[in-house]
Amino acid sequence: MFERDELKRYNRQMMLPELGLHGQERLKKAKVLMIGAGGLGCPILQYLAAAGVGVIGIVDADIIDISNLHRQILYGITDIGKPKVMVAKQKLGWLNPFVIINAYQERLTAKNAQKLMSNYDLVIDGSDNFSTRYLVNDTCVELGKPLVFGSIFKFEGHVAVFNYKNGPNYRDVFRDTPADHEVPNCSEIGVIGVLPGMIGTYMANEAIKIICDMGEILSCKFLTINALNNSMGIFNVAKRKNKSAVSTALKTVEAETIVDEVSLGEVNQWLEHTPDKIYLIDVRESYEYEDYNIGGVNIPLYELAEQVNTLPLNKKLVFCCQSGQRSKMAIQLLKPAYTGEMYSVKNGIF
Repeated sequence: MFERDELKRYNRQMMLPELGLHGQERLKKAKVLMIGAGGLGCPILQYLAAAGVGVIGIVDADIIDISNLHRQILYGITDIGKPKVMVAKQKLGWLNPFVIINAYQERLTAKNAQKLMSNYDLVIDGSDNFSTRYLVNDTCVELGKPLVFGSIFKFEGHVAVFNYKNGPNYRDVFRDTPADHEVPNCSEIGVIGVLPGMIGTYMANEAIKIICDMGEILSCKFLTINALNNSMGIFNVAKRKNKSAVSTALKTVEAETIVDEVSLGEVNQWLEHTPDKIYLIDVRESYEYEDYNIGGVNIPLYELAEQVNTLPLNKKLVFCCQSGQRSKMAIQLLKPAYTGEMYSVKNGIF
């Protein structure tokens, strides 16, 4: 099955008893679809190609811009203005000629998602917007495909594996799609250049583990990493009892609301009229809290699980953050362990 040069190429990883020749054969037979060839996609694609994944598909409609180069290290100055998928295909072919690279220079939509994903065993989401994340997740649920998920924000990154062996999916963590204007992306808020490499390699590692059926998979778990203060946490994710809603792009399903949200105006009224009944928790990082806050206590998202027993049961817990996403995640993570009232400030405090 392997040519002589392939055996030489993969020798160091095949020496691992957890992987071995059997695992390398699994990698060669595997078909992986990468959504996005940007900051996360670049290191994921490089490591999967180097590891010997047999067929890699890349979906991306973007053109390389000079602002990409500080973090999208697969590209160089001479690639500016060229389609990402075409440059990626060429350079990954130079890296490993034994790997087949399929380039799809198109944007993932509800019309092409199932067609593109149906030909692959595993999907990896490196997109940078919520509408695509939900579309990828919902399509994977429909097709029964495991999904490796990752996201980055300033100094912070997340990694998880969804829809793996009947495990939770993305909507078990984030029920509803926020409006595009509610959550800024890298072009609006910034990102440290090394972070996509850190998170992307974690994602590639999960993909290899899934393919080779080895190690502990990040299913039912949500890994968070902060590159600024070196904090790291793994939160448990429970699968909802009722079927998760699927994107309206695919179908409409009614489902219960996971998180109760309140407006910033309502919170201010509560704090003014019934301050003794409110416990406001800002789940941003300490440097964000110090830069601007609306009061309350500062417990970063990573530390919540450790402090759940210190939270008052006789008060309403109100979580806030910049956009409303981390505060909703805080409630989702605490629900199995906390029985009191919890609210998230809708759209954040800005």
